[in-house]
Amino acid sequence: MRRLLNVRPRGGLGVLLGLVPLLAVALVYLMASQARHADNPRDKLLPTPTAMVEAVVMMASVDPLTGDAPLVVDTLASLRRIGVALGISTATALVLGLGLGLLPLLRAKFGPLVAAIAVVPPIAVLPILFIVFGLGETAKIALIVIGITPVMVRDLAAQVGAIPEEQLVKAQTLGASTWQLALRVALPQAMPRLIDSLRLSLCPAWVYLISAEAIAADVGLGYRIFLVRRYLSMDIILPYVVWISILAVLMDWALRSFSRRVYPWAHPVRGR
Repeated sequence: MRRLLNVRPRGGLGVLLGLVPLLAVALVYLMASQARHADNPRDKLLPTPTAMVEAVVMMASVDPLTGDAPLVVDTLASLRRIGVALGISTATALVLGLGLGLLPLLRAKFGPLVAAIAVVPPIAVLPILFIVFGLGETAKIALIVIGITPVMVRDLAAQVGAIPEEQLVKAQTLGASTWQLALRVALPQAMPRLIDSLRLSLCPAWVYLISAEAIAADVGLGYRIFLVRRYLSMDIILPYVVWISILAVLMDWALRSFSRRVYPWAHPVRGR
C-alpha cells in the first residue's frame, strides 16, 4: 500500500493544489461581500472587487496636488527602508554568526548577550528608538535590525557550530589558519543557511516596518494603511495588505531562486 508520505505532486498538479486554498478564500470573500452589499449597498467592511479595483487605480494615479502616485511613493519608501535594514542585518549576522559559531572564546563572551537581546520584544523598544534617533528613517530601520538580527545571528552560529569537527581538524592539519577556516570551510556551508534565515525573517521584518510606519511616518505602506483606517476605507486597506503580501512573496522567491542557483548542493531533491 502506498503511504501518504510518498505521494509527491508533480508539475501542474502541485500548482493546482496550491491554488485551491487561495481560490477558496477568494470565493468565500466574494460570497460574504455580495451578501453584505445585498443588505446594505453602502457597506464598507467587505468592499466589492470593483470598489477595490477603483481604489487601487486611484492610488496608483498621479495626484495633481503632489505630482506623485501614492501607491508608488509608498511602495518605494517601504522597500527602501526594509532593503537597508535587511542588508545591515544580513551583514551583521554573517560576521557575528561565523565568529560565534567558529570561535569558542567569542561564543563564551558574547553568546549570552546575543541570546538576551534576541528575547527582547522589538516593539517594546520602539519608543526608545524614537527618543534616541528621532522620528526619521534611522529609528524605523533600527527597529527592523534589532528585531531580526539577533535571531539570524543565533541561527547562523548554530549552523556553523554544527560543522563536523573532522572537517576543521583536517583543514588545520593541512595548515589552514583561522581566517582560512572561516572563509573556505565555514562560509560556504553557512551561506545557504544565512539565506534561509533571511527568508524566515521577512515576515517579522515587514511587521516591524509597518508598526514603525504606522506610528511615525509621512509616507509608506504602513503609514497609508493606518491613515485611511479612520475613514474605514477597506477598499484601500485590503489591496494594500495584498500588495504587501505580494512584495514579501516576491522577495522570498528571489532569495530562494538565488540560493538554488548559487548553492544547488544545499537543495537536494527528495525522492530521487
